[in-house]
Amino acid sequence: MYLNPQWRILTVGDGDLSFSNAIYTHLSPKALVASTYDDQATIEQKYQHNALSNLKAHNVEILNSFDVTNPACWQTLSENQHSFDVVIFQFPLIPAFVGREAFENNTRQTSMNVLNRALLHQFIKYANEYALDKNGPMLCYITSKDVKPYREWNIEGSLNNGLNADYLGQIPFDISHFEGYKIRNVDRDKHVKDTSGITYVFSPKSIDTHTSELSSRLTKPAYLTSNHCPLCRVGPYMASEDETKHLNAKKHQQMLHLESDWQQWLNEFYS
Repeated sequence: MYLNPQWRILTVGDGDLSFSNAIYTHLSPKALVASTYDDQATIEQKYQHNALSNLKAHNVEILNSFDVTNPACWQTLSENQHSFDVVIFQFPLIPAFVGREAFENNTRQTSMNVLNRALLHQFIKYANEYALDKNGPMLCYITSKDVKPYREWNIEGSLNNGLNADYLGQIPFDISHFEGYKIRNVDRDKHVKDTSGITYVFSPKSIDTHTSELSSRLTKPAYLTSNHCPLCRVGPYMASEDETKHLNAKKHQQMLHLESDWQQWLNEFYS
């Protein structure tokens, strides 16, 4: 992940605030605002070691009860004249539903795959509408694990359909650059194993408008080029028979089904 210390930074969904604290400690950015989905009391109860007090001691503004999917939460940023160059969402995942009944009620019309895509889609949408300075680079960073089920969200593909923000490329996420940052379980005080992470970069502006330091680090994977299947991340095909075999395979058909479900959600969201 590349961060310019001159950028104004907003973090969202930073559970125990250790990521925001690492940014403040090791980067000393021009401006930093941290936000959490939980309220302050829940953070203190859930996470024995959190960075609330340290950030407050250094006058870093913290926005608790910040729901990425609620436009009203984003609108408060504009009302308070907050404007940012980059908004960062680290290892996003919707909270687990408590009990079988809650799970069934929330997944009756759609899947967990779609619900997580919707979370990220709305993050990009509202960040661009309410948080990012139109005169700045207007960057959205999403860092996610490069394993199932996260890689089945098609972040670099159809996630931004319908949005005025393009996928510009991605950068490997090296947690060693953020000393003290702990990737937490979304629902409890447990440190999640450090797996390989990728930071996906989105912006409505072309890459030429960004700093050379960022653009030189951005790459796009080979599976997004021709003669590959970007959904399943396979290729190149050695022959047309290989492509036909893959397109008829169960795995590919499952991915097509997920894409169909996602398109249905988009149609309903924008109808």
